[in-house]
Amino acid sequence: MPLNLLKKYPELLELAHLNDAKRKESLYSIFKRDIEDNRELNFRTKIIWPVTGEEPPMTILFKHLTTEETQVLGENGKTYPKRFFEMDRSQRLHWIRFHLEEQKKSNVEVFSAEERDQKKRQDIIRTYIYDVEQKYIIVLDPQRSQKDYYLVTAYYLNKEYGEKKIKKLLKNKLPEVH
Repeated sequence: MPLNLLKKYPELLELAHLNDAKRKESLYSIFKRDIEDNRELNFRTKIIWPVTGEEPPMTILFKHLTTEETQVLGENGKTYPKRFFEMDRSQRLHWIRFHLEEQKKSNVEVFSAEERDQKKRQDIIRTYIYDVEQKYIIVLDPQRSQKDYYLVTAYYLNKEYGEKKIKKLLKNKLPEVH
């Protein structure tokens, strides 16, 4: 487990051999080091904040960075969203800080694009850090003040539609990063 704290980009965290509790403990120690306790975490001088909601913000962010939302069929016949552990995004948790600090200079696209937020039913501008070579994406929402960012999520593009969507957004990118 402490071995994962020594992993560097592009290495993957070793999680498969851990039970749920040890895996969560290992991931949380990296999350705590790189994000939660990192008061200097920023992207291009803008401070990074977790999204807010019904749960504590860091709890929500940790879930978004280590789990994937899937629609589940309930007993009443209706579907509802549920989050499940996602190995590919979890193995790359330590890549977030690396990319926010822009340590990788080549094969990385940083761009903003306007897209439709289905939940809010409005157009929003999001900023993306796209590691083309590793097929990894970090999603940031600019705060209303435009002074800081919310870290929405980060994940490996392991689904066929994922890379297609990012390439479409990249084609329609805004002239400057917001």
